[in-house]
Amino acid sequence: MRPCWIPVLLGCAWLAWPCAPAHAQSAAQWHARQMEAIKKSDALMREARKYPDLLAQYKFLHDAYVGNKDPAFRVIFGQYLSSTQTFVGDYQGAAESFSIKQPAEADDRPSPLDNPAYTAQPALTAIPELARGYRAVFFNEAHNIPLTRTLTVQLLARLRAEGFNYFAAETVNPRDIGLQARGYPIDDSGFYTEEPIAAEMVRTALKLGYKVIGYDALSDVTGDARQAEQARNIHRQVFANDPNARLVLDAGYAHIMEEGDFQGGSSMAQYLHRWYDIDILTVEQTMLYGHPAAGDDHPYYAPVMGRLHPKEPLVFVGKDGKPWSLRPGYDVSVWFPPSVIRRGRPTWASLGGERMPYYASGQPCNRHYPCMVEARYASEGDEAIPADRLVLDPVSPDAGAGVRAVTSASPFSELYLRPGKYRVSYTDVSGTRLYSSSITVEADADSKQANGPSSDPKILRDAACERAGKPDPNCKVMDPIPADRRW
Repeated sequence: MRPCWIPVLLGCAWLAWPCAPAHAQSAAQWHARQMEAIKKSDALMREARKYPDLLAQYKFLHDAYVGNKDPAFRVIFGQYLSSTQTFVGDYQGAAESFSIKQPAEADDRPSPLDNPAYTAQPALTAIPELARGYRAVFFNEAHNIPLTRTLTVQLLARLRAEGFNYFAAETVNPRDIGLQARGYPIDDSGFYTEEPIAAEMVRTALKLGYKVIGYDALSDVTGDARQAEQARNIHRQVFANDPNARLVLDAGYAHIMEEGDFQGGSSMAQYLHRWYDIDILTVEQTMLYGHPAAGDDHPYYAPVMGRLHPKEPLVFVGKDGKPWSLRPGYDVSVWFPPSVIRRGRPTWASLGGERMPYYASGQPCNRHYPCMVEARYASEGDEAIPADRLVLDPVSPDAGAGVRAVTSASPFSELYLRPGKYRVSYTDVSGTRLYSSSITVEADADSKQANGPSSDPKILRDAACERAGKPDPNCKVMDPIPADRRW
């Protein structure tokens, strides 16, 4: 399964982090510090994996990051922490821990905003129309920004209706031979599928009747050799066996680039087209979204958002029917609206309204913090990757290791779930189950089920106190967190 280790990016220009340390040093010295940071980060990851539970792994990595202020270490280790933050549903934290700056590049095409030849269209309707006549549609993603997976999930049904019948994902482990029959991903199904929206992408494809495959190299090859092996794997599993196959594919970053240099060689998409004459619609999703710091956004982003105020992802299409892309190598670029944060989580986790916000009270944590809340489909086993998960903790994410504050109210947030039946569980950092319940999420869950996964009168009353956001004479103030429940 690749990657067992996160592919680390080195450099400075693309990072939303000050690369230059306080004292002068050469580029070679800075590079040496980064390489040392990689070794330390790998060692910390190995140590984290000794913990059997995801929440304990997250806590260990969080503490290591907060406890080390060295810029070289944080540039590298932030990438490791960021992926784990997505796994536990901390999407804001993940974007802050590792952010790739999007400066203007020499080969950027002019902005379409003031070009009368282009009109902005909803990506959800435009892309299926653009895909007609193609044998393959490739989407890319920024691995630590699940926002860049949301449109792909929403498009799967529409592309299935257009005749696409295979779905491939870089993260899917080819060795999980039970995935298709089982119908949902588990821990062994891949690396990034540990993140709930990535898991939902695979699960949705399976439910829609796609043949789902993993195609990444199983050998130890890297660079150009890995890209070539990926292309061969895709052809062998899809087009060689089915001359009528039509493929939807999800990959990271520039793996889908159709022209130009890729790490000194060619990309997977270039090999697939060159060797097997597969015509691909490539959809770029990693460059035009809002970053935690506006200064890291591409210069085109703010003017488009400021004028159009989109509520859903956009693409620009010309009067000639051809789409606009920011850079050569891609057919169309997606513009994502700025994130809206509600109760600590981005509303794009609703997948365009396909999932409902479901109130998650902190009361079932019983002051065992941090506390992880998970919701699994009732029809799936306990080994399934949850439909959604989040971590509740009254302490600031920037608090140092071992710091624990007394709070007068428990934290709370929202899960995002499709209408249906679920099993909800609360666990602490030791993996002990604190609470469990069966729930039904209705289409109007936001209004009808705002109290969360419980019918317990005390939990419902305390949840109402949580939502008040201010002192209430009818609300009981929580006792200080006992010493034996601190970390």
